[in-house]
Amino acid sequence: MFRPVLGALFGAAALGLALPVAGAGGGVTITSYGHSALLIQGGGSSVLLNPYQPVGCAAGLTMPAVAANVVLASSLLRDEGAKVGAGRFLSTPGSYKLAGIRFEGFAAPHDRVGGRRFGNGVIWRWRQGGLEFAHLGGTAATLKPEDKVLLGRPDVLIIGIGGGAKVYSGSEAAAVVRELNPRRVIPVQYLRSSKAPLNCDQGDSKPFLEALKGMAVNKPGGVLTLTPPLGDTTKIELMP
Repeated sequence: MFRPVLGALFGAAALGLALPVAGAGGGVTITSYGHSALLIQGGGSSVLLNPYQPVGCAAGLTMPAVAANVVLASSLLRDEGAKVGAGRFLSTPGSYKLAGIRFEGFAAPHDRVGGRRFGNGVIWRWRQGGLEFAHLGGTAATLKPEDKVLLGRPDVLIIGIGGGAKVYSGSEAAAVVRELNPRRVIPVQYLRSSKAPLNCDQGDSKPFLEALKGMAVNKPGGVLTLTPPLGDTTKIELMP
């Protein structure tokens, strides 16, 4: 996993070097469009995550035709990487500097068999509004020790939890949360309704929440504001 930029970033992490900072402080406002689409605004920039077409597990949702400075996609699948909005679209691993932000994208298997079934997705890391973000919305793979070094301790971890062939199950996602120990967790790619759309193999948030029983859970609605510092304990932000 994460091979394209592994060497350079591993060395930087081992030396304790931080990624370049974009727009100090100030915090961010996060708007949820369902499934795994989030708009993050702060630090003078806007970042849209995983815009979708209403297919598969996103069926029935309103397509997020949203303008942003940068669009980060976990893959080119229509339910997590549709080109439906406006902005510089990134879907391949690499290091990018756009809108005053340094984005690092790492290849990660989109399944549990090393990518042999569904290929690779992309995990994203960046700093915005004084907060460190890690977006693991497009993988179901176990993190390796070097992956954990690269990701560090995020302020905000965005992670799929609904299970199925291409997304962490609730218990798998909970294990990643324990390993990375983020300050805030925003679950994505899970069912918000009691009935799954046709051809959707994802479940709801209950297995994830049960696996992290006792952890604080906040339900902020469709818009969440985060201002650093976030404290030292982990809290789950369950958005619609």
